[in-house]
Amino acid sequence: MRIFFIILLTCSSICSFSQNITSDTFHADSSLAHASVSLCVADAISGNITIEYNAGISLIPASVMKIITSSAALELLGPDYTFKTTVGYTGTLNKRSGLLKGNIIIHGGGDPALGSKYFPDHYSNFLNNWLSEIKKLGIKKIKGKVITDDSYYDYLPVPGKWIWEDIGNYYGAGAYGLSVYDNTYEIHFKTSSENTLPSMNEIIPNECKSELSDFLISSGTTDEGYVFAAPYSTAGWIAGAIPVNQQDFVLKASITDPPLFLARLFNERLKAFGIKISGDPNSLRLEHNYQASKVIPITETVSPTLAEIVTVLNHESVNLFAEHLIKELGKKFKNNGSTVSGAQVIYEFLKSSGVDINGSFIEDGSGLSPLNAVNTRELVSLLVFLRNKGKYFNEFYSSLPDAGKNGTLKNCFTDPVFESRLRVKSGSMTRVRSFAGYFTTVSGKKMVFSIIINNYSGPSKIITSAIEENIKDLIINN
Repeated sequence: MRIFFIILLTCSSICSFSQNITSDTFHADSSLAHASVSLCVADAISGNITIEYNAGISLIPASVMKIITSSAALELLGPDYTFKTTVGYTGTLNKRSGLLKGNIIIHGGGDPALGSKYFPDHYSNFLNNWLSEIKKLGIKKIKGKVITDDSYYDYLPVPGKWIWEDIGNYYGAGAYGLSVYDNTYEIHFKTSSENTLPSMNEIIPNECKSELSDFLISSGTTDEGYVFAAPYSTAGWIAGAIPVNQQDFVLKASITDPPLFLARLFNERLKAFGIKISGDPNSLRLEHNYQASKVIPITETVSPTLAEIVTVLNHESVNLFAEHLIKELGKKFKNNGSTVSGAQVIYEFLKSSGVDINGSFIEDGSGLSPLNAVNTRELVSLLVFLRNKGKYFNEFYSSLPDAGKNGTLKNCFTDPVFESRLRVKSGSMTRVRSFAGYFTTVSGKKMVFSIIINNYSGPSKIITSAIEENIKDLIINN
């Protein structure tokens, strides 16, 4: 099915991309009858636009927003930038008796990937490393508690413009000054026949147990289950439907208070390690009677480089990483680790890059908010700037998924014509499909493109397949 570029092949043989596209071109198929479509294609070297349609209208970009966040972070912070999580203690330590009269302090430094499943080799058993360093000091008993200090960012981990359905689930995990294990936990269920109640087998890790009212049913073959829980809450509920006849079906949910969770987890590790501790673990946010005192450093854990983090962010479309980066930009350049401050930094970056920001509305770093809006001309302008004037284009380009091979593009753009010719970030949410990136034509032309479609009807696979076919035509015939 051809929805876009209906006269592309004829046009390309006459005027090499240049054409006037009418609204009839896009509404030729019923799935786009009520949709909003924005398209822009440009020469990657000159920046000259060769095809555009509604390129100036602002639409919801979904995860294509990550192109803006990740490129701004790379250009402003540099690919070798890292985050640090530090462990120390307050008070006095009697090395003869091993008694610490004070607290163990775990200070978050905004690391988006601490303990992440995406970097298992890097972090390894970082908690055991912390324990080993504490043991080296001879600490055997703590007259105090474990306190996690998550004050590095603000205490608004979830952007205000996210929707309630997303927030309690793993992809809606908030960004905290001290995040850990992707701020995600698992709820395991056993399901049986249609319209029966699933049984909850276990929660992993166990420390994430909370009061969750269960309104799930077993139905169908797809995952339509959602967790509803707000940041810092201790209760919530689960609703929707999960597939029938599953021995171990897993719902992944967002940890509602990662700093407090880590304090409790490390407290248990200390006890299991044979270290007695008198106080209950807590986070600095809740430690109202805490009086600031000098923290004596014990050890630190350093993150992977920003380039490595951005590669995972764009390959796997990790919302959490993007939300950390927008806050980090605010922290470093506005001394305010908030989403709003980070958005201001990104606006300034775009403007300094020659991008017209009048059509941009940035509500988060990941694109999860339905109130984000950009246009394809802005995206193409940014991609051209990065290609020709970006200090770290190679790192950015490498972070984009390779068509048909990895990340979010592993199962699309699989035609051999795309191999080694297409690097693109995709975006998807309900009734939204978007793509932006770079391609090289068979004749060797370097091109950039972006397409955003909002409020289409019918299966999303039809939209994606049509886009693939037409990008293929662009690659082959120009």
